[in-house]
Amino acid sequence: MANNAPKKAVILAAGMGSRLRPLTDLRPKPLVEVNGVPILHNALRNLREVGVVEATIVVGYRKDAIQYACDRRYANMDINYIENAAFERTGSAYSLWLARDCLLSTDCYLLEGDVFFEKDVLGQLMIEQATDAAAVAPFTAMMEGSAVVLSDSGLISAIHVKQTSASLASAAAPLFKTINVLRFAASTLRSTIVPALDEIIGSGATRSYTEELLAFLIERRGLQLAAVRCDDLKWYEIDTAGDLEIAERIFASRSTFRPPKAPQNS
Repeated sequence: MANNAPKKAVILAAGMGSRLRPLTDLRPKPLVEVNGVPILHNALRNLREVGVVEATIVVGYRKDAIQYACDRRYANMDINYIENAAFERTGSAYSLWLARDCLLSTDCYLLEGDVFFEKDVLGQLMIEQATDAAAVAPFTAMMEGSAVVLSDSGLISAIHVKQTSASLASAAAPLFKTINVLRFAASTLRSTIVPALDEIIGSGATRSYTEELLAFLIERRGLQLAAVRCDDLKWYEIDTAGDLEIAERIFASRSTFRPPKAPQNS
């Protein structure tokens, strides 16, 4: 594993998770459980096991529940919070923009708070020689969302949002699903990612998604983002009750862990 693996992570966890209702009526989507394990706790545990010492979580919908569930330390990892008070009318790029000071400080992992994945996904990103990389897997008929096209050299050459099973039949090249687990070098964050965020949010495009930001940077600004193939690894993005059922089947045989107890009021 690379010695320069990031020690910090940013997790976007502000959304309402409306497509998972009623499960998200009283709790935010990142705390929905897969076989008894909250999505967010799984991500934090995996990050800690690959050497991350500090995570910044962008919260919004039912933020108090996330802050209570993770407190200021989780699994011996420092936890910071940034609030997206406009979560009902903004996209993930806006949440990322709110975390720009953290992005400017050092190399960083970037995760969406609705993906349940095994630790080896991060392990693959650590092995990758390129310091700017995204975990991907083959786009299948049961998936929807953002898909990427890969170049012969293993870079992401294009990102297409709102793809469905019908996209597979019409695609000119194989499509891969973005797992929404990425790593970036501090130099890229400072010179490319954060300036583009300032530009996009400054223009009023506050409903943009992170994938749209990356698509713009790849197409217009020459961002070289390596695709890290995770074809045989376990993961799933959870947007609907159907997604949750699939994730629970995928991880049915995994050994579960007991998350730390919530902090007691003094």
